[in-house]
Amino acid sequence: MSDGGFDGTVLGTLIMPYCSGLGNLIFAILLARKGGSGEEVMTNALVNNTTNLTLLIGLPAIFWQAKKKSAAKDKSGKGNTVPAAELHRLSMLFTLVAVLFFTGAVWALGRDGQINFTDGLVLVGLFLFWQCFHIFEVLKTKQRGNKTRGLRLVFNLALLGVGAYASYVSIDWLVRWLEKADLGFVSSKNLGWLSGWLMVLPNAILALYYGWRRKPEVVYASQVGDGHICIPLCIGLFALFQPLNLPDIFLTGIYIIGGATVLHLLSVGLLGRLPRLLGFVLVIAYAYFLKAGLLR
Repeated sequence: MSDGGFDGTVLGTLIMPYCSGLGNLIFAILLARKGGSGEEVMTNALVNNTTNLTLLIGLPAIFWQAKKKSAAKDKSGKGNTVPAAELHRLSMLFTLVAVLFFTGAVWALGRDGQINFTDGLVLVGLFLFWQCFHIFEVLKTKQRGNKTRGLRLVFNLALLGVGAYASYVSIDWLVRWLEKADLGFVSSKNLGWLSGWLMVLPNAILALYYGWRRKPEVVYASQVGDGHICIPLCIGLFALFQPLNLPDIFLTGIYIIGGATVLHLLSVGLLGRLPRLLGFVLVIAYAYFLKAGLLR
């Protein structure tokens, strides 16, 4: 898809989130249809977003330091140069600002301890508006001459459909199996945590792979973009079926997500990358999140 006309930031924000965040979306819909606990859906979303913004961006920064990219040639062949790295940086800053808005919206709407139907409409509407913006970005790229390959795109979407069905079947089985388990850590009482960790594995693969390839813009875009699926989409969709009560870890998770986002904004805006030292800070923040949520 990247070779076919999608730049790294749009690919990571518009396409990859549906691949890596599909499990979280299916989980939210399944629990809504079964009349499950909204607290588990919120916990799943918080685990996903906190892991994305701390651990899975921090580890690549610790192990692989990306080199600055040189200006790329204009594909029109006129010999002009386009600062591709600068365009990616500005797009990433805009995406991170969206995370602050989405997280802040969930915090504001959940101050009464619940996300209701009206709140769900607001969150889903925010997400759809954000996706429409990126669709128009793709259309603008196509008009500039980077035409996407339609047949390959259809084929990739077909593969996504097959994977979506397999994910639906497997996650449905997982939820039913855990609901019957009452004892031990691997049980229904930790459904949100366990499902969150399981469904963040695709994000881990993306982060480590593109970190190893020294492509920090895709690492950032894939992790941050996936977070939009959970907050606000998964939470908003569940609230359309039934009110969603907030778990005890809600404020801790929201504050860590917000703080990590501000840290990323400063790092990307001022330095263009996340320094190794701040990678350690993010990993420590994730450890604190685990302690606050699991050792209470």
